[in-house]
Amino acid sequence: MAVFLVVVIAVGYGIAWYMGNPFILYVAVVFALFMNVTSYWYSDKLVVGMTGAKPVKREENRELWDLLENLSITAGLPMPKLYIVDDQSPNAFATGRNPEHAVVAVTTGLLNILDRTELEGVLAHELSHVGNRDMLVSTVAVVLAGFVAIIADIFMRSLMWSGNNNDNKSPVFLILGIVGIVLAPVAAQLLHLAISRKREYLADASGALLTRYPEGLASALQKISANGVPMRRANNATAHLFIADPFGREKRTLGQKISNLFQTHPPVESRVKALLNK
Repeated sequence: MAVFLVVVIAVGYGIAWYMGNPFILYVAVVFALFMNVTSYWYSDKLVVGMTGAKPVKREENRELWDLLENLSITAGLPMPKLYIVDDQSPNAFATGRNPEHAVVAVTTGLLNILDRTELEGVLAHELSHVGNRDMLVSTVAVVLAGFVAIIADIFMRSLMWSGNNNDNKSPVFLILGIVGIVLAPVAAQLLHLAISRKREYLADASGALLTRYPEGLASALQKISANGVPMRRANNATAHLFIADPFGREKRTLGQKISNLFQTHPPVESRVKALLNK
């Protein structure tokens, strides 16, 4: 997060200095802060709406409800709101601005393929995201990465129609600036993805400690990975919230296949190995 802030400040300051207009930086910072606060405060409603999740009552799925309630008591957390997504792709996610306003959702596909211990492992993983405040970290990471991309785009567009005030600037600085602006969004996105992967490992470990049975989560991850079916409403904005890549193996980009750097989730093989201490 410290690196993120340094990148944002450096990019903003460089553009404001080169353009000779500090107002650009002020507007960008205010916009980023506004989007950060808004997305954090309403994250549960935004994500639920984007995924099409529906609330569940205890009488509708007593086993699922009781599992989440028991795990919440064990973790010392208030029970999150429980939702189900009508989708045959096995997956789950957690969102919300804090433990008191958290949401845990699972897909119908997940309920169809997992047994009780595996489902408990997945719920413990998602509940660990709530306890570890990962929603806050993820929201800030997404907004800061978006901020760098937006301000870089503004700068590049400005260069195409405005240059009157920049005649006295060094062409070397201009070239270095353009290279930096092009690379900055890529670096910011890589940092965001790296944070997402680290939080997944942490939630796996915390979930295993909560259930005292890491084999359950490991088995669930293997079943989810073997399925590989993408979700109908997969979205890049919410992909990092899910326990597994919602785009599935079939929808991975060439960059994701070439390098784990471009994945929102660690490889399942690595997660299972860490859980089982192999």
